[in-house]
Amino acid sequence: MSRLNRLLVLVLAVTSAIASADDFDVYVGTYTAGDSKSEGIYHARFNSDVGSLKLVGLAARADNPSFLAVHPKQNFVYAVNELGGTKGAVQAFEVQADRSLNPVNQQSSEGGAPCHLVVDPAGKNVLVANYMGGNVAVLPLANDGSLKAASSIIRHRGSSINLQRQKEPHAHSINVSSDGRFAFAADLGADRVFQYRFDSELGLLTENQSAAVTVQPGGGPRHFAWHPSGKFAYVNSELTAAVTVFQYDKNSGRLAWLQTIETLPADFQGRKGTAEICVHPSGRFLYCSNRGHDSIAVFRIDESSGKLSKVEHEPTGGREPRNFVIEPNGRFLLAANQKSDTVVVLTIDQVTGALSPTGQTMQVPRPVCLRFLPLKNAD
Repeated sequence: MSRLNRLLVLVLAVTSAIASADDFDVYVGTYTAGDSKSEGIYHARFNSDVGSLKLVGLAARADNPSFLAVHPKQNFVYAVNELGGTKGAVQAFEVQADRSLNPVNQQSSEGGAPCHLVVDPAGKNVLVANYMGGNVAVLPLANDGSLKAASSIIRHRGSSINLQRQKEPHAHSINVSSDGRFAFAADLGADRVFQYRFDSELGLLTENQSAAVTVQPGGGPRHFAWHPSGKFAYVNSELTAAVTVFQYDKNSGRLAWLQTIETLPADFQGRKGTAEICVHPSGRFLYCSNRGHDSIAVFRIDESSGKLSKVEHEPTGGREPRNFVIEPNGRFLLAANQKSDTVVVLTIDQVTGALSPTGQTMQVPRPVCLRFLPLKNAD
């Protein structure tokens, strides 16, 4: 190769790197059962410079991979297999150079209808919440990213006042503190957020001194979000469409109630059903999706108290918004509309936190969960 050709190759490589600096791969977890045309986990590409979102194709075949988690090293993706009865599972995938996902192995989630999972900050365990099992479990990870059998299983106890949804425990999410010392499981059936001590080396959950905090009766706590400061935590109640604000003590791992605020307009008379909750990377705004109202509720966060004040309700441009994600630069929000088979891109006002449609919509069957992976880390 001539010197000129080598120079041209170098220039093209640098140009390509610059062009992709704001690009992200996006994995889409879906429902494959029933009348869905989905085949598993899908792969899309997002450019945060212009807010464009394009479907690349099927990343991996899987059964009801409704919730996803990315390993801290970004080389593995884990998915629940949200199956009925008591036969739920968790599946491991290795990220390939072309960003397709290669199946590694599968393990029992130790409960039915697993609906949420995370990888701990040390990258040593997957923690999963089983809705029908009413329990949470820890699955250790081998060095090759594969899942081992559960090392810890804790079954929740309790019920609440909604006789249709709260006759028994329904673990709906599990999250780990940034230092990896504590875990928190929101249980829709028990109206509690259970608090645990977590040992990453042993893959062990044990009851914390303060075993649980409660939300308003009939609330149905679903998902849990941290404030970047580590001082506050937020939990959305699915059944009453509300967000509860907690003070967090990082030394004891305890949560203390601060505020409960509704996520819907005061005059709304339709079905209530919050799904996802997320704090903006700046720590100044909080977002919560409303099914039924088909919107994202936007709140401003008081930096000193952690409390919320309402900003607006922005339609998601589709039906039944489930999980949504804020891209790492904090400029766009991507919302998965499960019942309209779309992922919609909204822009975020950096001053007010308000959302606006960009006109960018991607078709994908039964989207439920979205996860980013920086494109610049691709091989």
